[in-house]
Amino acid sequence: MFENLTERLNNVFTQLRRRGKLSAADVDTAMREVRLALLEADVNYGVVKDFVARLRERSVGAEVSKALNPAQMVIKIVNEELINTLGAPDKLNLTGARPFVLMLVGLQGSGKTTAAGKLARQLRSHGERVLLVAADPYRPAAVKQLETLGEKLNVPVYFEPGVKPPDLALRALDKAQKGGNTVLILDTAGRSQLDEALMDELTSIGKKVHPVETLLVVDSMTGQEAVNIAKGFREAIPLTGLILTKMDGDARGGAAISIRSVTGVPIKFIGTGEALDALEVYDPGRLASRILGMGDVLGLIEKAEAAFDQEQAQKDAERLLAGEFSLEDFANQLRQVRKMGPIAQVLEMLPGGMGQLARQVDPKDAEDQLKMTEAIINSMTPKERRRPDVLNASRRRRIASGSGTQVQDVNRLIKQYYEAQRLFKNIKKSGMRGLPRMFG
Repeated sequence: MFENLTERLNNVFTQLRRRGKLSAADVDTAMREVRLALLEADVNYGVVKDFVARLRERSVGAEVSKALNPAQMVIKIVNEELINTLGAPDKLNLTGARPFVLMLVGLQGSGKTTAAGKLARQLRSHGERVLLVAADPYRPAAVKQLETLGEKLNVPVYFEPGVKPPDLALRALDKAQKGGNTVLILDTAGRSQLDEALMDELTSIGKKVHPVETLLVVDSMTGQEAVNIAKGFREAIPLTGLILTKMDGDARGGAAISIRSVTGVPIKFIGTGEALDALEVYDPGRLASRILGMGDVLGLIEKAEAAFDQEQAQKDAERLLAGEFSLEDFANQLRQVRKMGPIAQVLEMLPGGMGQLARQVDPKDAEDQLKMTEAIINSMTPKERRRPDVLNASRRRRIASGSGTQVQDVNRLIKQYYEAQRLFKNIKKSGMRGLPRMFG
């Protein structure tokens, strides 16, 4: 989402690094570029104005003029002020009497039902017993969509035809209390626009079940309209937090930067994809790092921990460094990596040049390459995976035919495998001194 903004800001930082000392004119030029970059990213004008004013005040002050590296100090200030604008992290409130009622509200098309499923998955992984409630009887297939998500997650879904949403929510709360559920997630009805009937219904539900959290689900790809929607809901009902969906989209991303400053409502989660595990707890520091092209190593570690078996990963690492890993091991590693999400998205979370590389990679080509590699290995016999030295010309032709690829593709994979094997043997012999060869 922040590709254009990241590129513009990095161009500004590159220009700053080329100067030993920064004059007031240098700072003014940089601030002008920062302002244009933010406005092009659809950040609210008032937020941009205040943000740039704070940046300029600090950038011409003593902390920059006395710094050994003024350009790096300006980048540090931009990072700090961006975090300040994005707002402090605010965890989900799960205190008081159980079951905790979480009410999801929003307009149609914002991704509310999917967000309910993602939230249910995340809470269940933390030990909560979740009950989903289909409190949207108006949108065609809304109930069926939630029931389908519930089946995938093995989470029960409550619905009674013909019962009005406020009464349905109350009955669901009673069922949750009697059934030992600890969290009740209400997927309420949306409308195509803000209207009085929608707000009256949400108010009535709130009075009956007293939610600990009323979370507004907003489509971040709608830009400044997302900010206006949040303001409209906040004026009508007591919002406690926001879920920004579709943060993996190709929009300019201004809503994510503006929405906390303009509405005063904290962001609690961001949706980063269609998969049910693509929901992240909001962390302004990590989001700022992504915007500034610094990657998100903590986020990458969390993805890896969720995808990889730790004990198996340790064994694989030992075999890798011993040069004993087989193509079977390689296929298992590929499957684990693919669990972490799209390869381009994973690369973007790496700091430095890898994030820039990700923006040059065609996501479809990268995914197709991984699938092709996996198909080639799957077309081999167990013996061939463990001992690639038996792969003569006829075997390679059979593997290519079975995987729908060319013999050249099979040859390329085998060559890469042997090169990697030699590389890791060298690393083991020479220790960390062998690493530069890996990236040579």
